[in-house]
Amino acid sequence: MFWSKKSEPTPAVEDHPLRPGAKNRPTPKRRDQEAANKRPVVVTDRKAASRAERDARRASMAETRAALVTGDESKMPPRDKGPIKRYIRDYVDARFSLGEILLPTMLLALLLSFIKEVWALTAVFVLVYGLIFLTMGDAFLMWRKIKGQLQAKFGTVPSGSMMYAVMRAYQIRRSRLPRPMNKRGEYPV
Repeated sequence: MFWSKKSEPTPAVEDHPLRPGAKNRPTPKRRDQEAANKRPVVVTDRKAASRAERDARRASMAETRAALVTGDESKMPPRDKGPIKRYIRDYVDARFSLGEILLPTMLLALLLSFIKEVWALTAVFVLVYGLIFLTMGDAFLMWRKIKGQLQAKFGTVPSGSMMYAVMRAYQIRRSRLPRPMNKRGEYPV
């Protein structure tokens, strides 16, 4: 009597027609939604989690590297994205810069510095400092030209563009990333 089984209520049949644009289902209970969204704060299997994170990071780095090699701007790092950066890259890649020969010349100067003769040390001094000043002048003239063209074409020169152009000009052409997409002499329009 007091603890008698209650008969199961029959589900009510909804007579409401489906309305377009409406939810057309009952709102879930809050405790059900909270239970569905619960996840552990600390992963129980740390090795598996670190392995998955490492694999995801490697896949992301491989995708970025492939984009730098092929020139796909959608997957490039933010440092290299955008039409202004592409214009700077194309301009720097189209010209010969003295900065390209800076590293091989420094290696030659290093080899000459092992010779303990006066003429060798003088040659190293003149070679190193002379080339550094020449490359700085070349980079300054290159940047003035690029800056004027960026102002004319895009109306603005974002900060950091000068270092982007100069650092690219100081790299050996074969080792530049993103890879050069134009040949020498093919200046951007």
